[in-house]
Amino acid sequence: MKTRLLAISFFLTVFWAHSQNFIRPNEWKKYRREVYGSVGAANFLGDLGGLNRIGTDYSPIDLEMVETRTAFSLGYRYKIAKWFNVSAAFNYLIVKGDDRLTTEPFRNNRNINFKSNIFELAGRLEFVYMANRVGHRYGIKRTLSRRMKNRSWDFTAFVGIGGFYFNPKARDPKGNWVKLKPLHTEGQGLPGGPKQYSNYSVSIPMGIAYRIYFNRKVCVGLEANFRKTFTDYIDDVSGVYYDKSAIQKAYGSQAAYFADPSKGLIPGQTSAGNELTGAEAQMRGDSRQMDSYMSLQLTVGYLIKKKRGKTRLRSKF
Repeated sequence: MKTRLLAISFFLTVFWAHSQNFIRPNEWKKYRREVYGSVGAANFLGDLGGLNRIGTDYSPIDLEMVETRTAFSLGYRYKIAKWFNVSAAFNYLIVKGDDRLTTEPFRNNRNINFKSNIFELAGRLEFVYMANRVGHRYGIKRTLSRRMKNRSWDFTAFVGIGGFYFNPKARDPKGNWVKLKPLHTEGQGLPGGPKQYSNYSVSIPMGIAYRIYFNRKVCVGLEANFRKTFTDYIDDVSGVYYDKSAIQKAYGSQAAYFADPSKGLIPGQTSAGNELTGAEAQMRGDSRQMDSYMSLQLTVGYLIKKKRGKTRLRSKF
């Protein structure tokens, strides 16, 4: 009985709050500007970890949910029309991957792990469906049924472009986190090896959001944001294995370890070909696919009301 009363009280409170929203059709024009913050969860799709079978990397079903980490955002939104916004945001996310979490034999034997902080600055176009249900205009009949009709919410689909910084690290046998790019783990800079990758890349954010408005000034919502990127090195894994002894000679024993920390359970899986003669090496990652990352966040926004213009008195003469 107490649970039912609490549930009824919650829904009545929400309906009451909705009654304070944009009850006039053009009320939104007074609240074009908005600042907002978001907090939630981030995850990653790349070469590492994933489902317990091959052929599913880079697809949503390959998400390793236990590697979900934190995401934060701060942003600014401007409403150009009732159905169209522009928005810019700074986003901070943590992403991780670990081959130990999968039982797929080849991935598990590869035994590579990583984490990276991502700092992203992105702008986007937002296409909005906004619903304003209008009750009695002047609120003379302040009944619950009238209040229930006075509520606002919107559903948004968005797409944009951003730039981000990443810096992959891996855990060594002692549990210390080591930066991977300086180690040239795929033979970057050596004969026949790939070029060194950049810590900066471009992202294409796309997703959906749902928000409800309280007291015309505050909105609360949920946002799902997927980012397509143009780098395959967020996890420091992309191409083929390079000769481990050559990496050790050029960059040291630590670089050689992180180039191939495999468990050795599958003979020949991590052997490198002779790059000088063009022989094929074993695949370390899938260079045909770019990495991606995503977030699911609770958002809270504050709408800034437009100031009234000053009235100028004009002389009749």
